[in-house]
Amino acid sequence: GFEDVTHAFGAWAKGGDAIYFAANRRNPALFDFYKQPLDGEAVLVWQNDAPGYLRAVDITPDGQRAVVVRTSSSFDHTLLEIDLAGGRARTLIETSEPVRFIATCYATDGRKLYLITDLDADFLYIARLDLDTGELERLITPEWDCDALELSPDGSSLAYIVNVEGAHHLHMYDLATGTTRAAPGITERAGVIRGSGPTFSPDSRYIAFAFTSTTRAADIYVWDLEKDVVYPVTRSSHGGLPTEAFVAPELIRYPTFDTLADETPRTIPAWFFRPQNESDKPVPAVVVVHGGPEGQFQPVFTFFIQYLVQNGYAVLAPNVRGSTGYGKAYSHLDDVEKRMDSVADLAHAAHWLREQPGIDADRLVVYGGSYGGFMVLAALTAYPELWAAGVNVVGISNFVTFLENTSAYRRAHREAEYGSLARDREFLESIAPIRHVDNIVAPLFVVHGANDPRVPLSEAEQLVTALQARDVPVEFQVFDDEGHGVVKLKNKLVMYPAIVEFLHKHLA
Repeated sequence: GFEDVTHAFGAWAKGGDAIYFAANRRNPALFDFYKQPLDGEAVLVWQNDAPGYLRAVDITPDGQRAVVVRTSSSFDHTLLEIDLAGGRARTLIETSEPVRFIATCYATDGRKLYLITDLDADFLYIARLDLDTGELERLITPEWDCDALELSPDGSSLAYIVNVEGAHHLHMYDLATGTTRAAPGITERAGVIRGSGPTFSPDSRYIAFAFTSTTRAADIYVWDLEKDVVYPVTRSSHGGLPTEAFVAPELIRYPTFDTLADETPRTIPAWFFRPQNESDKPVPAVVVVHGGPEGQFQPVFTFFIQYLVQNGYAVLAPNVRGSTGYGKAYSHLDDVEKRMDSVADLAHAAHWLREQPGIDADRLVVYGGSYGGFMVLAALTAYPELWAAGVNVVGISNFVTFLENTSAYRRAHREAEYGSLARDREFLESIAPIRHVDNIVAPLFVVHGANDPRVPLSEAEQLVTALQARDVPVEFQVFDDEGHGVVKLKNKLVMYPAIVEFLHKHLA
């Protein structure tokens, strides 16, 4: 009876006999908070009357209260505490400015709360909130974002992650002494901790985490805090492929069109992959654009990038303005009317590639999915002279039709970033790639899932129809059993070779 409902896991009840979760059962645009006994029906605990996901849930040690974060938009969060017996909620931090709360956990006495926030700061930091007085104390304030935290079961320390240029550094903070130490061997490797982050053993001696790099799939590692050593406890298969065949990227920065406040040129961070066995002949290059837009390309094992490199393509994965991980101000540089500035960053990625030795300036490709798909289409329409081909996976071709047709619970969340249908419709129409489709001259490969609830199939259909009418080379691949993205192995085995074959054909 809940086919059209979205459910999000929250936390286990302290007795282990129930779970808490959020769902939009009552109203498609609103998420309420429920308790689900393992042997009975779900009970509505708190009715929420404001839009936004409910997440980052933790339960007090006595099981009486829950902390939740209501995410109205990517940068506008509300920190709430729910009385689980009375079904009432209170706002823990009142602020007039948009703020993020991305992780929470109660202290062992339930009277303090550890959290990650960017309240009155450009970067996300770790703080301690006194729930009796409302006093917020900053504990850990690196010059990068903190991405995750976990309190040890004995309450003596915090494990946390710092995102440095997209790579994760794992640390432990001693709450008694205020000292920090880094996990040996992890900060020196460019990689990312996957999943929910670091997890303590019941005796607080060990921290387990899943770690991946650009040349290795994720494995589980354990940090023995007493001996201060990190060691792997799993060895993931790479399908029989030798890991030495995988290519690690170089972290580079390329100049873009504008300057910083001190008049120095703004640079865009990017990860650059080069084929290992380069011949004297210049190679084509693919610019891979992440989705989001509040996302970040990070040094994780990405099969498709390695597949491209093995097929003779260089890959540049930029974190254009609007990406997260480089401060709140950087993330807002592409909001609403500044949207096309991020597309200009893609053009300057192409300019940088054209100057690199061994890169064929006439064979540049732009690839992206979801919001990254919009970026592909915007790049092809705004800068058609730079690109030899494009690949658009579940991409947005018109923000107006996207917002009109996307799921109700996502509309308000996305309008905060893209612009409002009520206030910004004219502007959104003006930058819609579908309105400038006549500018597209490069061959385009389009992929979509027939059951996509986020970016409806109609976004791809209207684009392909317009290109076919002008005889622009376009290949359209629809997967009837996929949603927002292609996740099934059998479909990836169809899509990836088809994309490479398409590029080989049109870039020959």
